[in-house]
Amino acid sequence: MDLEREEPADWWEVEALYDLCFAPGRTALSSYRLRDDVPPVPELCLCLWDETEALAGVIRYWPVRVGGTPALLLGPVAVHPTRQGEGLAGLLIRESLRRAAKLGWSRVMLVGDYPYYRRFGFEKLTGVTMPPPTNPERVLGIALAPGAWDGVAGNVTSWNAPG
Repeated sequence: MDLEREEPADWWEVEALYDLCFAPGRTALSSYRLRDDVPPVPELCLCLWDETEALAGVIRYWPVRVGGTPALLLGPVAVHPTRQGEGLAGLLIRESLRRAAKLGWSRVMLVGDYPYYRRFGFEKLTGVTMPPPTNPERVLGIALAPGAWDGVAGNVTSWNAPG
């Protein structure tokens, strides 16, 4: 397996993998509104290529603000259905979180399954409100620096939102 930064030429293949792994209408989710007209964080958008040079997994990150405070929004992360169960999503998550911390990001959030993401250190965020119709029980975060989420609360808004 080769873990590489996503390049512009990978875009169509990455989008095809997301389409394969997620339900139709995924781009209608509230988390996608936070990404509109905001470039992802390129150093954290990773592609995992298998031994046949097929795309086995991908992960992307986007800058957002929580009550005006900078944070990263993880997602989506996807693994090709033929490669699921091999720990590839875990590899993508752990490595990208390591890289995010190295780049100086101190907090990461996502919308997802707590039983799955807690193994990576994510906890439920209280006082952090995603745009509707997001289930608040699925709003999770991890501190990449001690206390990074302490006192951080409010609405999650686009990186480009006037503030």
